[in-house]
Amino acid sequence: MATPKSAWALLVVGLVVAGILGLALPVGAEELHYKFYTYVMKQQEAPVADVPGHTVSFYVRGAFYAFDTGEVATINHVATGDLINGNGPFMQYVTINFPDKSTITIKSQGTLGAAGAAGGWTSEILKGTGRFEGIKGTQSAKATYLPVEPGEVGSKGYGEGTITYTLPGK
Repeated sequence: MATPKSAWALLVVGLVVAGILGLALPVGAEELHYKFYTYVMKQQEAPVADVPGHTVSFYVRGAFYAFDTGEVATINHVATGDLINGNGPFMQYVTINFPDKSTITIKSQGTLGAAGAAGGWTSEILKGTGRFEGIKGTQSAKATYLPVEPGEVGSKGYGEGTITYTLPGK
């Protein structure tokens, strides 16, 4: 049976350890969940002569994001792709534009799927402005792309994702 002195000593040691661990653990990140619709505004492709269907492309896309908070935003992005029959790796820079003029700029790398197939990517937040000044974090998302219709520059797509971030002082 513990004596009252040893119980108090144990309690004090426990509080000190808890305080030290509390200071050492990172503050919890916040998350923004969203659904999106994306479309191609400009696309240029050049064939590669190694296998049929191989292209290197540059494209500019726009999108609408609808966040689970009820907030909406638009995006602009530029991307490159090294695709064989619509499948393959890509790299993009995305800027999310919020109605209050705040922005989040993200660099993404991943894989595109051909029309009807899923693609996925992970991202690193590079910069924020306005209420997102000093933001750090990542983005992950999945998209499904639709077949290109006559008169369209490139495929439309839809999907969902999550932005996981911290802000200074939080």
